[in-house]
Amino acid sequence: MDIRKIKKLIELLESSSLTELEIIEGEESVKLSRQTQVMPANTVTAPAPTATPPIALTESKPQAESAPIANEEGNVQRSPMVGTFYNASSPEAEPYVKVGQKVKAGDTLCIVEAMKMFNQIESEFEGTVTKVLVENGQPIEFDEPLFVIS
Repeated sequence: MDIRKIKKLIELLESSSLTELEIIEGEESVKLSRQTQVMPANTVTAPAPTATPPIALTESKPQAESAPIANEEGNVQRSPMVGTFYNASSPEAEPYVKVGQKVKAGDTLCIVEAMKMFNQIESEFEGTVTKVLVENGQPIEFDEPLFVIS
């Protein structure tokens, strides 16, 4: 395959939202892939399995979560999915929001990684972030409280 064609394919890949491109011409083939944002895999440790039946976990979890939130004034932004919480787009970047920062509905609050997909979580409320309830890199559950916005 001609080097000019390969350069053109690289330009095409860079200017598009594609992450992988493979071209086969007869016996020749070229496969190009772009590495998207990579978070270090060793920053998250999975919790150890327990011998407690799932019913006991389901019953005790709402009590533990609702106690600190009941004392808070404001709206609680909850996670729409199971995954890993990240407060910034990369380890070196500034967090999307900090305590005391004003946000509007639709502003990005964090990223939740689920199945190698990075999903931006947008605010459902307008106000000031009064509390961040989870740590960066922490595994989170569906409907788990993430932020308090008043």
